[in-house]
Parts: sequence; C-alpha cells; structure tokens
Amino acid sequence: MATPYPPIEPYAQHRIAVAPPHVLYVEECGNPSGLPVVFLHGGPGAGCEPYHRRFFDPGRYRIVLFDQRGAGRSVPHAALDANTTPDLVGDIEKIRVHLGIERWLVFGGSWGSTLALVYGETHPERVLGLILRGIFLCRPAEIRWFYQEGASWVYPDYWEDFVAPIPEAERGDMVGAYHRRLTGSDEDERTRCAHAWSLWEGRTANLAPKQDVVDFFALRHTALALARIECHYFMHDSFLRANQILADAHRLADTPGTIVQGRYDLICPMRNAWELHAAWPKSTLAIVPDAGHSATEPGITSALVLATDTFARSVPWPPMP
Repeated sequence: MATPYPPIEPYAQHRIAVAPPHVLYVEECGNPSGLPVVFLHGGPGAGCEPYHRRFFDPGRYRIVLFDQRGAGRSVPHAALDANTTPDLVGDIEKIRVHLGIERWLVFGGSWGSTLALVYGETHPERVLGLILRGIFLCRPAEIRWFYQEGASWVYPDYWEDFVAPIPEAERGDMVGAYHRRLTGSDEDERTRCAHAWSLWEGRTANLAPKQDVVDFFALRHTALALARIECHYFMHDSFLRANQILADAHRLADTPGTIVQGRYDLICPMRNAWELHAAWPKSTLAIVPDAGHSATEPGITSALVLATDTFARSVPWPPMP
C-alpha cells in the first residue's frame, strides 16, 4: 500500500489579487523544477491543509496549492461576493500565468473534482492530466441526496443535529433555510448554523468515524467559510448549466485521468464516478472497496499517491524542446 510522503514546508508563498475584494493565498512546495501540479481543495470553502502536500513526491513535483476565494488563508474570509465557479476557473488560470507554468497536472477531490473537471473542460490545452477523488457533479439530485433525504437514512443520529437549528416548518428545503441564516445579520445564528452544517459533513466523511477529520470541520474558521460558501453555491446550482460536466466531457477526449472513488462514499455516491468514467473514455476508475468519502481513508490515500507516482513516471519532465 502506498503511503503519503513526509511532511514538507512551502519554499514560496504568494498573495495574488484577483477580482476585488479577493486576495488568494498560494504556496509552492517540492521541486521548483519539477512536474507542475495544482491541488484543488474541497467544499467549496474548506481550504488547504498541510497533509494535502503529501500526495506528491517532492523530488518529482512542483506542488502548487491555493485557498479558493473566501477559504482558508485567502481574504476576505467567507466572502460570497464575486465568488462563482467561473470566477474560480479564472483564478486557476491567473495563478498558472503568474507562476509561469505552461501546462500542469490538476488534482482535486470532492468539490475539487468538480472544479478540476470544469477547468479541464474549459482549458484542455493547459491540462496534462486529471487525478480526481470523490466525484461531485453538482447536480440537484446530489444536493438533495446529502442535504434533504438520502444520507439522512444512513445517519439519522447525525441528521438530527443537522436539522436542529431549523424550525420544523422550514425543513422541506434545508439548503434554503440554512442559506437565509448563514447570510443573515444575526452573528450568533450564523455561527451556530455554520457549525451544524459543517459538522454534518465532517461526521459523514469517513466509513469509520475519524475524530481529527470531525475536529477540522468543527473549527469555527473552517465551518463559517465552508457552510456559507457551500450553501451559496448550492443555492445557485453551483453556477453551472444543467448536467454541464457530463455534457462537456467530450472536451476531455485527449486528457488522461484517474478517478479514485470510495465504494461507500455517502457524500458523493459512487454513481457519479461511474457516470463520469463512462462519459470520459480516457479515464481509469479505481474503486476503493472499504472507504467512504475522505481523502484520509487509508485506501483512498494509497490510491491517490499511487496515481501521482504513476503519472510522474509516465510524463517525461522536463519536456523535450
């Protein structure tokens, strides 16, 4: 089983101003002359964590990580203005140009897989390949499954805590009810609802409970950005056309990719990965039989590290002139 690489620190950190008021935190790790890869975190709104650097061989890869608008160390924190999927796709391009990278591997999980796919379909000429985990296609049925009815049947105890801040009369539209509170003027209510929203996701991310994952989602800084930004996106169909990602999958015809999917992922069920793989012939699908959603699941971690190692061996770097 492949294991994560040892912890590393960035060799460069950047603050890149995009559309006002947003300024992005960007870091580079590993080998400055290595194969470029950009890491796209989940949520939207979760931000990057130090362990995200460890999916890549630091001797082979130039690892670029950044916190998306409103997330992590980017500012302003939890901001919703000028925060849409097309905005984030544009930010990835701005970072690429700023760093002088011609083409790169794109790596993303959960919402990061969504963003990676939209970026890859928009700018296929800039993508060497895609490595994706826990596929999220942002279709209404997927939102309903996790935030209205579906996952609630498997986790009724955690669901009870999720619905608790919402009056019973409003529970027929949980995303709408949360949106009103997460964007309202009552700071205490925003904080309470953000904690409940984020905790629901953290508790359901692993096949077996993992306290450090739950603790990260419970952090006030994480929860507020995650809940506000996710709810904002889901209220607006993630700023995508209906079934956009599968409809545009033909644009990935020349793009190789690996899809890593936990069999028992209840946040982003495996049907999403199965349908994406069918629509994208150049992809390979690695099903982890004893895993849920989180990248911290041992089998998923192993499959992701194996995928990045395999990709690094298959792409000559530096490229021949």
